[in-house]
Amino acid sequence: MQPARRNALLATLPPFVWIALFLFLPYCLLFCYSFWSLSEFQQILHHPALANYAHLFSNPLYLTVILRSLRIAFSVVGLSLLIGYPLAFFLVFHAGRRRYLLYQAVIIPLWVSYLVRAYAWKVIFGNEGVFNTLLLWSHAASHPLSFLLYSPFAVIVTLTHIYVPFVVLPVVASLEKIPRELIESSSDLGARPGQTFLRVILPLSLPGVISGATFALLLSFGDFLAPLLLGGPSSVMIANIVANLFGADYNWPLGAAVAVVIMVMVVVILTVTQRLEKRWRTA
Repeated sequence: MQPARRNALLATLPPFVWIALFLFLPYCLLFCYSFWSLSEFQQILHHPALANYAHLFSNPLYLTVILRSLRIAFSVVGLSLLIGYPLAFFLVFHAGRRRYLLYQAVIIPLWVSYLVRAYAWKVIFGNEGVFNTLLLWSHAASHPLSFLLYSPFAVIVTLTHIYVPFVVLPVVASLEKIPRELIESSSDLGARPGQTFLRVILPLSLPGVISGATFALLLSFGDFLAPLLLGGPSSVMIANIVANLFGADYNWPLGAAVAVVIMVMVVVILTVTQRLEKRWRTA
């Protein structure tokens, strides 16, 4: 073996070992657990069977929670794009000297703990929180609005606040790659700013939009802390079900089956978004 190839192999060996031990092996164990069963004495029986998957697909509870999780995740994606794309557009084309300062302002929230930000919204939406206090003080409401906290609304707002930076950063990177000559040519040919945006800027920035939307979708779909802290019974997501199955219920086989189904859904979503992104990059 040539020295260059041997050195390259030695350099890539540690990452491969790390991935195999801490990613591939746990997934294999999770897949194996999903085919095992739980005895009446809470003991795991190592007898392969499809009972967990049969229970998963026959029980409407799991389908309801999965659909709710997808609904919340897509709501977060929509709001994140609604907030993140104009912000990214402003940073790239109109921020001027303040660009890097505002760019840092977008990144700095990522330095703050997830729990701190989630609890901040709990303080804001509480019956005696900032928002209800302001409504009562301004006489816009006669009593505290109880639907703000422990509801899907609170979960969606919190997740949107947390994952907007994950949408802004890819969109900024995509907008920065657009050649300014194309924008100037569009203007020289008589296109109005709105037409330039719809026909030049937006299509060329779609790879970044797809990347950011994928981040927000998958991270929101797999989140369990926001529903736990700010959601009620109507806001339970599929990650909470998995956490309860592995924790309080001690039903690891069924929890593994649910986790495998989630993992398959994530792989499908990643495959679709990757193809869409590749399609728009080559278009």
